[in-house]
Amino acid sequence: MLRAVGRTYREAFTGLGRRVWILALVTFINRSGTMVLPFLTLYLTTQKNETATQAGAALSLYGLGAIAGSYLGGWLCDRLGAVAVQGVSLATTGVLFLVLGQVESRPAILGVLLLLSLSNEIFRPANATSFAQASEPSNRARAFAVNRLAVNLGMSIGPVVGGVLATVDYSWLFVIDAVTCLAAAVLLISTFGLSRRRLGESAVGHAAAADSAWQDRPYLIMLLLNTLLACVFFQLMSTFPLTLRQAHGFTEDRIGLVYAVNTVIIVAIEMALVHSLSDRNPLRVMAVGAVLVGGGLALLPFGRGFAYVTGTVVVWTFGEILTMPFGGALAANRAGPRRQGQYMGLYTLSFSVAFVAAPIAGTWVYQHVSPTALWLACGGLGVVIAAALLALARRLEAAPAGAIRE
Repeated sequence: MLRAVGRTYREAFTGLGRRVWILALVTFINRSGTMVLPFLTLYLTTQKNETATQAGAALSLYGLGAIAGSYLGGWLCDRLGAVAVQGVSLATTGVLFLVLGQVESRPAILGVLLLLSLSNEIFRPANATSFAQASEPSNRARAFAVNRLAVNLGMSIGPVVGGVLATVDYSWLFVIDAVTCLAAAVLLISTFGLSRRRLGESAVGHAAAADSAWQDRPYLIMLLLNTLLACVFFQLMSTFPLTLRQAHGFTEDRIGLVYAVNTVIIVAIEMALVHSLSDRNPLRVMAVGAVLVGGGLALLPFGRGFAYVTGTVVVWTFGEILTMPFGGALAANRAGPRRQGQYMGLYTLSFSVAFVAAPIAGTWVYQHVSPTALWLACGGLGVVIAAALLALARRLEAAPAGAIRE
């Protein structure tokens, strides 16, 4: 038994190539400083005396910039190269984090936050495109899982340290976030340069299902469902910490530990689980994940205490594992060599749209209906999304060969 488990882990981590691991290191350095966004709602409400609705509106403004950044990042990747776009994005974002920590008025905060979101979100499609180019179609889900491994290793550090620092002085969050962005930019550029050259010619996926992602109807349906699922998931960035603070009485450092539970689970098992499910239809795997994401959040109102909250985190974390890497791989494998930036840009755009909608809808329901209604709605939406994903999977399985790329 233990030998079989060990073999699964070895197979999960082998055969990905040096470029994938260097990109993962860049991602890890960047994400190890992720401190501002997880605590932005609390920063605005406790340090800037804003209401929950005002803080939600600020997060949604970030999402508006993220929408533009996601699309622009994909467009630039197909023209300037994914590495160059990442490098400029990281350097600019680092500077803007420093500025955001210094501004005082609400208009100034909102203005800098909009620029920050544009710069920061340009990075995401460029980063995803780089991982797609540096991997083979057969191991692309694992490559995206490595990317998430790096993200979550970093996130196991950033929010925990950020929670501790927030109890001392919130300004440290902005400084450390900036430093890690700049350090990641230096490593990326010193390793790959700013050439437009692709990271790997063998990494091109199958021929595109359509000449443009806008003409790929199944892909657009998948993006819509991914947007709805992300609206559920992004409650973790807005109403989730408010619930932990107001309903459970958690302090910032304990909230950071709750986020750390999620990242520790992902680091421990995601690669092996993704490897073991690599031969399954990604849409069917994502359907199970959607139920778990919504279900884990729906459990939140029915208990109290750190142990109970940790149990709910375990549930939605497994849902995250079953949705994120498979969604990214599906997006990358549907794209042809000339449209990888566009496909990945639209994929990250779906998250950005959700980042606009989720805080507005979530904080409104939280404040004007009830927190319990919000979390139960998340559970119900997860079931609806799962049903739609299964219907799309059945439709594509009945279509001619090649209609869906796994």
